[in-house]
Amino acid sequence: MRYIHSVSQVTPAESEPAPPRLPQELLAKSGFLMVRLGTEFRSRAVGALVEAGFSQYHYSVLALLHEQDRETQAEIAEALDLDPSQLVGILDSLEQRGVIARQRDPRDRRRHLVSLTTEGRRQLRRLRTAIDRLEDQLFAPLDPGERARLHAMLLRLAEYHDPHCGGEGTATS
Repeated sequence: MRYIHSVSQVTPAESEPAPPRLPQELLAKSGFLMVRLGTEFRSRAVGALVEAGFSQYHYSVLALLHEQDRETQAEIAEALDLDPSQLVGILDSLEQRGVIARQRDPRDRRRHLVSLTTEGRRQLRRLRTAIDRLEDQLFAPLDPGERARLHAMLLRLAEYHDPHCGGEGTATS
């Protein structure tokens, strides 16, 4: 390790060797790069959400309810591709924190309607800010036009391959 005497600290580039580079064969695969970046973003996002006291599932439910208030539990589970029994625990946790409210469906007393509370809207804004900050970090090398084009392409792929992303002509694999 080489030290710089005129400065009290060693710069990171001089103190740590560069990590080994991945093989060109892998770097040439868009799918591989998407997985690498997705894994990195997911790790950072989960960390930020946990730091805020929530999980990725909590955030997903809050975002869904913000757009589609008063959903039934079954509709939430289907939209987020969650097992209904898993969703019950997520909703219990959110309800205990006062960010959602559940009430019986007047049309069908066996079902519960779920909606965001004022506190839920406030917490969602907080979580959104954290996720937006992470996206800004991830996409920092891209200008706004490049970000918009990348998003449009990713959305097109998601709509084609994932019926939960709203595509009408999704492929069946």
